Amino acid sequence: MSQATSDQEGFAAFLLRARARGLTDKALIAAVEATPRRAFVSGQWQAQAFSDRMLPIECGEAIEGLDLQAQVIAALAIDPSHRVLEIGTGSGFTAAVMSRLAARVLTLDRYKTLCMQARQRLEALGIGNVTVRHADGGNGMAAEGPFDRIVSWVAFESLPRNFVDQLSSHGVLIAPIGAAESEQALAKLTKVGSRFDREDIATVRLQPITAGMAAFL
Repeated sequence: MSQATSDQEGFAAFLLRARARGLTDKALIAAVEATPRRAFVSGQWQAQAFSDRMLPIECGEAIEGLDLQAQVIAALAIDPSHRVLEIGTGSGFTAAVMSRLAARVLTLDRYKTLCMQARQRLEALGIGNVTVRHADGGNGMAAEGPFDRIVSWVAFESLPRNFVDQLSSHGVLIAPIGAAESEQALAKLTKVGSRFDREDIATVRLQPITAGMAAFL
């Protein structure tokens, strides 16, 4: 089977799973289809690029399954005027997808290696509205705000109230909340005045936020 045929079949399988879950947003589906996921997955795992399982990447990290990534981006309800902050660049895949939906994406990762690789992948695809920054994302990026949407792929132990001021009015933050050693609630937090309205949309188990930047990787 050729790589192109394999990718077509992988995307078709993802599409069936997405529809079964009620995920039918045409703009998002088109953005996923236009982003070559295989290019964001390490060699030995490329055959599973379109699966719904987490896949290892460099620096001992992993990227979420495509189904969860699509669910979260759909819940963000990004529109073409939005500025998005992403905490946890990983391979750069979700930043690439969101770049096709938003005006600007600022994505942060504590690993220099992951930032460098993500930049190379985005540049190879001609994506120019994403800024990849090597930074500690635990406190967001207040100097660059406010943002219309914020997404975190790492978990906070408690409600990250310090992000309220980094969101525009009625802005949305999606983040896992809960202890590192247990399942976490994937919370959709909508800014109302100076507080959050919270809606839990899934249960996940993701890495906890780690303070600081990696010293060597």
